[in-house]
Amino acid sequence: MTSKIINMAERIKDEQDRLLESMFESAPIADNGFSTQIVRRIRRKLWIRRITLPAAAILGGLIAFQPVVGFLKSIFQLLSSLPVEVVPSLESSLPSLQLIVTGALILFVLMFSLSMLED
Repeated sequence: MTSKIINMAERIKDEQDRLLESMFESAPIADNGFSTQIVRRIRRKLWIRRITLPAAAILGGLIAFQPVVGFLKSIFQLLSSLPVEVVPSLESSLPSLQLIVTGALILFVLMFSLSMLED
């Protein structure tokens, strides 16, 4: 529902309103498609930026997968070779799963907020 005041203001035009409308009611400047080329180029760069980072992250993850698996295997072998008395003390110093999940959620919210602020 629109206000009556806004409707009346749109209908009643004085001399200054008509003068302003005539000033801004000019034909668009012919630029032989220059502005559409610029807009197309800007949109293309935005899409490239949106696609490049996730693609690079996936590619980096694929490249780093095998070394990370080897690293985890060596850590597991190291932990299994430790005496039994040392393992409980190491286990108590590790963060809990709840703390890790909470940290990951906070990181996700921060990254999402920063991307919203950037746009």
